[in-house]
Amino acid sequence: MSAFKSRRDLFVLPEGVTYLDGNSLGPLPKAAAERARATIAEEWGPMLITGWNKARWMDLPGRLGDRIGRLIGAPEGSTVVGDTLSIKVYQAVALAVEMRPGRKIVLSDNGNFPSDLYMADGLLRSLGQGHELRIVDPEDVAGHITDEVAAVMLTHVDYRTGRVHDMKAITETAHEAGALMIWDLAHSAGALPVDLTACNADIAVGCTYKYLNGGPGAPGFIHVRPDLIDQVRPALSGWLGHQAPFAFDLDYRPGEGISRMRVGTPPVIQMAVLDAALDAFDGVDMDELRARSIELSERFIAEVEAGCKDVTLASPRDPHRRGSQVSFRFHEGYAAMQALIARGIIGDFRAPDIMRFGFCPLYNTAEEASFAAAALIEIIATGEWDRPEFRARKAVT
Repeated sequence: MSAFKSRRDLFVLPEGVTYLDGNSLGPLPKAAAERARATIAEEWGPMLITGWNKARWMDLPGRLGDRIGRLIGAPEGSTVVGDTLSIKVYQAVALAVEMRPGRKIVLSDNGNFPSDLYMADGLLRSLGQGHELRIVDPEDVAGHITDEVAAVMLTHVDYRTGRVHDMKAITETAHEAGALMIWDLAHSAGALPVDLTACNADIAVGCTYKYLNGGPGAPGFIHVRPDLIDQVRPALSGWLGHQAPFAFDLDYRPGEGISRMRVGTPPVIQMAVLDAALDAFDGVDMDELRARSIELSERFIAEVEAGCKDVTLASPRDPHRRGSQVSFRFHEGYAAMQALIARGIIGDFRAPDIMRFGFCPLYNTAEEASFAAAALIEIIATGEWDRPEFRARKAVT
């Protein structure tokens, strides 16, 4: 616990605010602001375009990929950072479908993040070859993995409830059926132990602005299993995925290894911020972090349920089947969350009735879990949520 207490000092946490929304956007690491300043003032300013070489800007996607790879059990040289998570989902589904010609189904579940489903559906429609995005209930996924399925595409941790899929078991089932396995780690990377190598996962994607604290709009990442990467033809054949970007050939030749999954020019300032943010994970034992996360979430659940009968736990009861968040259902969940935010306790809301609370041991404490639980109990018991300003819907919930 003392190790995590000292990590809290690495973040900007405004006075009077209890921040329980790191599962949506991580807080600002103190080192990030200085790193951004230095990148702008000491690299971009004096170096101008020579910064691509002198400051090694061009290497950032691979170097950051390896740093994230250590948190998700991916070997060096198998993960690259760049573009957005949605772009990485598109790449993943495209390569999987092409590697399984004759199979027309991409299987997912209704707990997947909608953007993943939108990207997959849009891609399959544009192919015009009779492919289908088949969506089933999370608990029914394994039973629908047949020899028709080209790829199974799942979010490891459900963004609404925090339910965790059994990565190893589902990956094995997919492989037994000859399908490729795609995992979205948006709510897993930096939150709980992941071992892509042990699970033999084919492809994984994720974002870096949640538990990895890379900042709003921070780039996504993609991992491809090393023995598969040289078989992959990138559907998005961007110039930085070319074998020789500065040869300016008119024909596309994919780059070596994971570099072929690069697409556009890397956002250098944002990547510099992410690089500084990842320092917070140096020396962190992910099993210890996971144990602490469970402690915090179990405390919060127990105290809320002891004091309030008007909410229903939407997350799995078993903490090992839950990510690093707790979700409660309440018929006026949006208004109740706005009332909490007005008190300086920040979580978020997901339609139709889910209040989400993220627990990040790098900076959240047991005292914060108890403080938030007591506030939620009082807001619901007194009807404090039932005010016009709390019912008014904002653009971001």
